[in-house]
Amino acid sequence: MKTSNHQIWDLRFVNLIMDSMAEGVFTLDSQGRVTSWNRAMERISGYKAREALGKTCQMLQFDQCVQQGCPTSFQDCGVRKYKKGVSKECALRHKEGHDVPVIKNARPVFNEQGVMEGIVETITDLTEIKRAREEAEEAARRLGELHNFSNIVGKSQGMMQVFSAIKAAAASDVSVLVTGESGTGKELVAGAIHFHSNRAAGPLVTVNCSALSETLLESELFGHVKGAFTGAIRDRVGRFEQATDGTVFLDEIAELSPSVQIRLLRVLQEREIERVGESSIRKINIRVIAATHKNLLAQVQEGLFRQDLYYRLKVFPIHIPPLREHREDIPLLVNHFRVLQNEKTGKELSGVSHAALRLLMDYPWPGNVRELENAMEHAFVLCASGEIDVEDLPVEIREAGPVFSALAMGHARSFPQQITRELLLETLHESGWNKAEVARRLGKSRTAIWKYMKKWEIPLRQ
Repeated sequence: MKTSNHQIWDLRFVNLIMDSMAEGVFTLDSQGRVTSWNRAMERISGYKAREALGKTCQMLQFDQCVQQGCPTSFQDCGVRKYKKGVSKECALRHKEGHDVPVIKNARPVFNEQGVMEGIVETITDLTEIKRAREEAEEAARRLGELHNFSNIVGKSQGMMQVFSAIKAAAASDVSVLVTGESGTGKELVAGAIHFHSNRAAGPLVTVNCSALSETLLESELFGHVKGAFTGAIRDRVGRFEQATDGTVFLDEIAELSPSVQIRLLRVLQEREIERVGESSIRKINIRVIAATHKNLLAQVQEGLFRQDLYYRLKVFPIHIPPLREHREDIPLLVNHFRVLQNEKTGKELSGVSHAALRLLMDYPWPGNVRELENAMEHAFVLCASGEIDVEDLPVEIREAGPVFSALAMGHARSFPQQITRELLLETLHESGWNKAEVARRLGKSRTAIWKYMKKWEIPLRQ
C-alpha cells in the first residue's frame, strides 16, 4: 500500500512537533524496540536517534520501572504486563556513564481491537531542579550553621548561662527578650533559639525596628492593601505573615512608636493582625523574639514603653554580658575569628603574638564581640607574617592600656588606693572571681591580690 503525500506531510509535522518539545519523547513497538527518538532525548540521554532506533529501552538502564528496576526482558516490562500507564521519578544512565534524574511517564498504545501496539514514553529532565533543590538545601544548611551554638563562643560562667538559656528557650514556644550591649551577638542568640526549636523548618524573619519610620514599619510588619497610603500600588504581605510557622526577630524593640506597640501587643495576645488599610483579621502562627541594647524597664518607668508589652515580651529574658565582663573568652574568640578569616582570605596565620594578645585582653571593647571581629579583620589586612602582632592591630587598641581599660569600663579606681576586704570582695564579684581582672581594676599585681585573699581568708574560687 502506497503512502499518500498527505500521510507523509502528517508524519513530518508530527516529527517537527516532537523535535520542538523540551521533554524527551520516544516510542516503542510491540516488541519493545525504539521506533522514534526526538532531539530532547538525544540531549538528555546522549544517544543520537540513529543509535537508539531498533534498540530496546534497556539501553537507558532506568533505576525504577513500575515497582522495580529496569527488567532484563521486554516481556517483563510492567507497562506491557499490566497494560497501564506509569509515572515515576527515577534516573536513567547517560551514554557517558553518569545518572540523570528524570520523571518518566510511560503509556501503552492500543489499536481498535484493544491489542497493545506499543508504548509512548516522555522523559522530563530534573537536573536543573535537582541542582536548585541541592542549592536550597545547602543554603538552609549554611544558615543553620551560621546560627549554630559553635558560632557563639565562650566558656566563661556568664556565657555558659547564656547557652543554658538558649537551650531552655528553644525547647518552648514562649516570647523571648534578648538584652545586651551593641555587638554582643543578640541576633546570633535569636537565630540559635530558632534553629534549635521545633520551628526550625519555618522561616526566621528579622526586622530592625529602628531602621524605618512609623508608617513604613507598620507596613513592613503587618502588610498593607492597595491604596492604604500614597505609594501603596498593590497589596503587600507583612513580615508577620511571611514568618508563618516560624519566628519573627524584632531587633531594637525599644524604638517602637506607641501606636505600633499597641498593635504588637495584640499580636502577642491574640496571634492575629490587620493589614494597614484593611479591617479583616488574619490569624498567624508565629513566635516572637525581641532584642534591645537599652534598659527596657527604665523605658517603661519613663513612660516610653508600654508596661503590658514589656511583660509580654520578657516571658523568658536572656541577657548577654558585655565582653569586658568575660575577658577570659577573648583568646577563644580571637582564635575563632582567626580560623574564619583564614578560610575567608586563604591566608594561613598561625595565631596572635603574646604582646598583641595582651593588648586585646586589656582593651575595654565598647563595641564588644563585633568590634573584636572587626579588629581581627583589620589585622588580617595588615599582617604580612604568619602571626598577628601589635602593629597589625587598630590604632585605638594599640594606644589603650590597663588604666585606660579600667576608666572606659566605668570601674575606675584611684591609683594607688587603700585596698579593703569589702572592696576586694566587691571587685571579685564584679569580675566573676577572675583574679587577673581584679588586679587590673585595682591597679595591683595578681600576686598582691592572692596575698590579700589569703590574709583575709577569702576563698580562691567563688
